[in-house]
Amino acid sequence: MSTSATDILFQPFQRGGLDLANRIVMAPMTRSFAENGLVGPEQAAYYARRAEGGVGLILSEGTVIDRPNSRNEPGIPFFHGEEALTGWKGVVDAVHAAGGRMGPQIWHTGSTRGMSGWEPEAPVESPSGLVGPGDPRGKAMSEEDIADTVAAFARAAADAKRLGFDTVELHGAHGYLIDQFFWDGTNQREDRYGGATIAERSRMAAEVVAAVREAIGPDFPLILRLSQWKQQDYSVKLATTPAEMTSWLAPLVDAGANVLHCSQRRFWEPEFPEIDGEQGLNFAGWAKKLTGATTISVGSVGLSGEFLAAFGGETSKATGLEQLTARMERDEFDLIAIGRALISNPDWVAKVRGGEADGLKGFDPAALAELV
Repeated sequence: MSTSATDILFQPFQRGGLDLANRIVMAPMTRSFAENGLVGPEQAAYYARRAEGGVGLILSEGTVIDRPNSRNEPGIPFFHGEEALTGWKGVVDAVHAAGGRMGPQIWHTGSTRGMSGWEPEAPVESPSGLVGPGDPRGKAMSEEDIADTVAAFARAAADAKRLGFDTVELHGAHGYLIDQFFWDGTNQREDRYGGATIAERSRMAAEVVAAVREAIGPDFPLILRLSQWKQQDYSVKLATTPAEMTSWLAPLVDAGANVLHCSQRRFWEPEFPEIDGEQGLNFAGWAKKLTGATTISVGSVGLSGEFLAAFGGETSKATGLEQLTARMERDEFDLIAIGRALISNPDWVAKVRGGEADGLKGFDPAALAELV
């Protein structure tokens, strides 16, 4: 692919408090190399290499808030406590020294199970003590638990700003805690945090967003990652119509999320093909149209296979970017997040910009065993 064909990816972007050299975002990807929950020089070098390669905005792997059992694997990093935050300060300083911009993704894994089979010592927490429909695990959160969790998200976001990060992302997707409140399959509460509609079940997320916005101030960019699908069930759709999607997303934007990171397994799939056809708007496109928020799209960019299959050992070949650039040219969404392609190719951005996309590697799951 020629450089002129990919020019849209390299236009600067200033909106929603973001000031980026280009439209390319490094997607958050769990790496599980944080011994005792701490990051250090190895992670700093890993992220700095992507900044040196030209990524416009780097979002960290998921890093968890100060709640009991907020992570589902022992190698997931903390974003609380002096020692952990000192480690993250080293990471963001290294990224800035390499000319990059960065935000942490702050997270609570809820009742989801990790892939390694690791089990925490105490029960995990979720809206209704469920990990999926009819699948009990852990305990249902009390209203006090929810209030403490909202406060923990706000503290983590304030720490991100204090440490010098350029933005912060809340993980509200993929069947983890915030998303478990959205989904009726895991939220069967009968109090104010439950309800028959997605709008009612979004109350907890809206409280998190509002608390974080108050903690970081009006101008600091706040990204919220969302998905229709769940790791527990790929076929789930929280919103089956544009009107339902508006009732879900608009209150979250009103609460202070000014960037929506809309995760799909495959970014090119239309969200409502019955309305605008097989080449219709994707999730990020509809989110932008319905709310006016800045949106990031993501999902198997530049690769032949989707990312969850990679954890089952499936390799992916590098693919062209024609569909991506066409959608960005028509202003369907604002930014594009690249995931596994950046694990295999720290210089992915530089190669694409230089017209050397033919030399990009595909993705081999063996790459997950190293932090390169």
